Amino acid sequence: MSHTSSPVSALQTVVEAAAPAGAQITAAFPAPPTDGIDLVGPFQIGFYGLAIGLGILAAYFVASRLWKSRGGQPENVFDALIWAVLLGIIGGRLYHVFTSPDAYFGEDGDLSLIPQVWLGGLGIVGAVALGSVGVWFACRRYGMKFGAFADALVPGVLLAQAIGRWGNWFNQELYGGPTNLPWGLEIDTSQRHQAPPLGAGEDTLFHPTFLYESIWNLVGFFLLIALYRRFAVKQGLLAWTYVAYYALGRFWVESLRVDEMTKSTQWIDIFGLEWRLNMWMSVLLFILALGMLIWLWTRRPRTEVALAEELEIYRPGQGPRGAEDHSVLIGEENDDVASTTKERSAAAAEGRPGESEESDLPPNESDRPAESSSPAEQDRPKS
Repeated sequence: MSHTSSPVSALQTVVEAAAPAGAQITAAFPAPPTDGIDLVGPFQIGFYGLAIGLGILAAYFVASRLWKSRGGQPENVFDALIWAVLLGIIGGRLYHVFTSPDAYFGEDGDLSLIPQVWLGGLGIVGAVALGSVGVWFACRRYGMKFGAFADALVPGVLLAQAIGRWGNWFNQELYGGPTNLPWGLEIDTSQRHQAPPLGAGEDTLFHPTFLYESIWNLVGFFLLIALYRRFAVKQGLLAWTYVAYYALGRFWVESLRVDEMTKSTQWIDIFGLEWRLNMWMSVLLFILALGMLIWLWTRRPRTEVALAEELEIYRPGQGPRGAEDHSVLIGEENDDVASTTKERSAAAAEGRPGESEESDLPPNESDRPAESSSPAEQDRPKS
């Protein structure tokens, strides 16, 4: 049995059964009115990019509030987000390209499509992986503890994913198999859209998997917010909870999707289980996250001193950004010099020695009697 024959055959059977019933359903999830706003010439504002941008703004707002609640400086979030977004987009695109190589490196592939991110195709696994490298770099540069900062960041990341998934609706992509459910997704074939599975007609409805994942991520966002204070006992627990939660939801969402059914890297058969590549990736991430959660929990602080150290969000000897800024230090030094100069000037005006003049004398030197010029004068009685 090949890697694609069984899943494709099963999908064709589902389509044949669902399509006639789908044609009778009127209460369906509608297709988007358009995928963007046309500007002058070839330029366009894509709603896919707007959804991702709105998600990034939401992540920044949430992370700033959470980081500040632990005593951090909000500007740390902006610094880290720049690195995370830039590397995250690169990582997400690379993950998509190398796990879906046919459109780029296949027989009819087009390499010029690789940088066209606005057309869709960002793998969240690659985005989070390389984005985490950017966050780690920012933490090393600005003195934050990576685990503490990641805990403050992941709730906003999950909210950003909930918002960004609506970009798939505007692009009419990554939907699930045919369904007779009243919230089945309509596809407007007059717009750019993902190729429907074989046997699907214009009236066929599909699982709105983008909606399922968006709701799952939104519920997870509120869950992580509720756990934020409780998981302060060990840095990193919340971050790995996010990984486990998202991987669990992504597994069942992936099991519904029907995009790229014949892709060369799509189906992987392990131990007789023929699953999509992203389903196997979700399993691996869930196992890894579960192992990290157990390991971190066993290393949680058990004394008040250890707990106090765990609550420190900056590395020892380093504080919020700006506390050790060179200009601040120079300013404080100049203030000290100016203050000392004023004291010396006031002392000179009053005819008394300044502090620096007294400090130049040896200890108790001013209290000693003046030495005589000869031994005879030393023996002379004082009058």
